Amino acid sequence: MARVFITGSSDGLGLMAGRLLVEEGHAVVLHARNDARAEDARAALPQAEAVVVGDVTTLAAMREVADQANGRGRFDAVIHNVGLGYREPRRVETADGLSHLWAVNVLAPYVLTALMHRPDRLIYLSSGMHLGGDPSLEDLQWAGRPWNGSQAYSDTKLHDVLLAFGVARRRPGVPSNAVSPGWVATRMGGPGAPDDLDQAHRTQVWLAVSDDPDARETGRYLYHRRPADLHPSARDTELQDRLLDYCRDVSGVPVD
Repeated sequence: MARVFITGSSDGLGLMAGRLLVEEGHAVVLHARNDARAEDARAALPQAEAVVVGDVTTLAAMREVADQANGRGRFDAVIHNVGLGYREPRRVETADGLSHLWAVNVLAPYVLTALMHRPDRLIYLSSGMHLGGDPSLEDLQWAGRPWNGSQAYSDTKLHDVLLAFGVARRRPGVPSNAVSPGWVATRMGGPGAPDDLDQAHRTQVWLAVSDDPDARETGRYLYHRRPADLHPSARDTELQDRLLDYCRDVSGVPVD
């Protein structure tokens, strides 16, 4: 039996992954952004070991979530599922002066990776939209350019791949992979999304707990357990390090 922590798991793909893990006999700790959503998560998956509560829009809340997770002990795997979608209508600035979208989609998984007890496996949720991401790493907070929610989302999903690959290099003994669940009909994806919802959570669960040797490889971007089209800049180690260093400078915590 494995113990798995899933961020952003009060509904959607995170909750679906939690249900599948429980069905397979594993222990799951969920995460919700507030008490009301935590109650929803407990009702939806009463077999969960616990629900960690915290809105990861600020550095203080990210640290608190990491502290709560560490208080549950070390996990065999962490699925970094928390995220905001591509339809954000305007730039929202957090209390730390960051883009709300970037803080949740990129900095939160970075900070949790840095501060949580090191698990055996790490999985980061990305998207096929990462292919349209801007690899320049300029104006990451959208402080100077006109807001474009779709482009901002694509950028963060490229950053998530860079994060997964950079961590894979820095932690060679810890498989670290990025996953595209597809464009599926969740609250984030919308009702008209065309991909197979039944498959959208299975790759991350497989990476988290499977004894299959393929599930123990590292530094990959997968869609339905197979390598998928990858942004040409994603393997650029200098770019990976630049993003990790930027996250370190913003958060004050290094990933080693």
